[in-house]
Amino acid sequence: MAASAPRIFVSHLAGVAVFDPNGDQVGRVRDLVAMLRVGRRPPRLLGLVVELSSRRRIFLPMTRVTGIESGQVISTGVMNVRRFEQRPTERLVLGEMLDRRVRLVETGEEVTVLDVSIHSLPARRDWEIDRVFVRKEPGKRGGLPWSDSAKRAGGAFRRHKGETLTVEWSAVTGFSLEETGQGAESLLATFEQLRPADLANVLHHLSAKRRAEVAAALDDDRLADVLEELPEDDQIEILGKLKEERAADVLEAMDPDDAADLLSELPEDDQERLLSLMQPGDAADMRRLMAYEERTAGGLMTTEPIVLRPDATVADALARVRNPDLSPALAAQVYVCRPPDETPTGKFLGTVHFQRLLRDPPFTLVGALLDEDPQALAPDTALPAVAGFFATYDMVAAPVVDDSGSLLGAVTVDDVLDHMLPEDWRESEFHMAGEAGGGA
Repeated sequence: MAASAPRIFVSHLAGVAVFDPNGDQVGRVRDLVAMLRVGRRPPRLLGLVVELSSRRRIFLPMTRVTGIESGQVISTGVMNVRRFEQRPTERLVLGEMLDRRVRLVETGEEVTVLDVSIHSLPARRDWEIDRVFVRKEPGKRGGLPWSDSAKRAGGAFRRHKGETLTVEWSAVTGFSLEETGQGAESLLATFEQLRPADLANVLHHLSAKRRAEVAAALDDDRLADVLEELPEDDQIEILGKLKEERAADVLEAMDPDDAADLLSELPEDDQERLLSLMQPGDAADMRRLMAYEERTAGGLMTTEPIVLRPDATVADALARVRNPDLSPALAAQVYVCRPPDETPTGKFLGTVHFQRLLRDPPFTLVGALLDEDPQALAPDTALPAVAGFFATYDMVAAPVVDDSGSLLGAVTVDDVLDHMLPEDWRESEFHMAGEAGGGA
């Protein structure tokens, strides 16, 4: 474990206050949510159960936690206030892991879990449970014996307090619950390391019933990534079997252009119900994208490129580029605009490519590094012209700018390829993958 990743025992987080970036308290930690993984790999910490002042308990993903220190949790301030509902693959750390009876792998002796520790992984925003604080049972193998003085006292037996120790997660076994039906936990654990496109392939070949069970068990971000890789019919089927509030959450987690494409395939009444359940900013992006023809630059673009003001520095730009949630194509360049710096922006000034950011000192202003001849697409540019633009200028991403010169979004090369290939290319790819695996 990296020295820069401090270990935190979860018992110290119970009841801790949660603050937004302005220092205002938004609630208190009531539990932590983890997902067990295959083999002896440490569980991934998904987020916190936070109780608001209204007594409602909500889920705060760890991706929205910016710090845990000095008896407090600092969040990004962006919270989904829908009531927390535990999913089949999730475990409540305080409620289900502590006081649990497990066994030491090396000796087989039974121990009681008193606490577990968590730590953040280096260079990522993921957290894991890494160690377990346990107590051995007195009077059993490896525990302390009965007190001799108690034996001599004529049967008034007294047991010594058991020995305690901290061990690695892999040193204990017994946290996994036996399945009482055909759940999705084992299947998800088996395929956890698959890329979204490969997991989409697995879902595509499952029965509709099993596909719905697995989709219900995936967390929102993972399901959003997988939906983006599925054929349209599978997307609509899975979305239709989710509760409407959760379907809105998953759409918010998808790339805006992919979510808009999926929404546009639904009946208008369903579109409006889902849009009304989304965060206002996300819903506004969806409506804006759905207003463009699908096979145009406006219909292909994402509304969430990296936008910076001209007085931002190279250091600021590189910090934004490091965001692990960005695709490589979106991280390849930043877009410099006058305020406001959210799409649609003020006047678009130009782009700065990632390679240029690596060549200049961190204090350099991005406004001084702009391409001299910025190239941009109009939102109504047709798909063949967009593809030609990418080929002509060797682009992996391109800005979309309106008549007033404001940046509307960016088109990435993967979206161009998705729409240039035959409509059934995903199903054909899945069919070939299934045949390749069937002969094993």
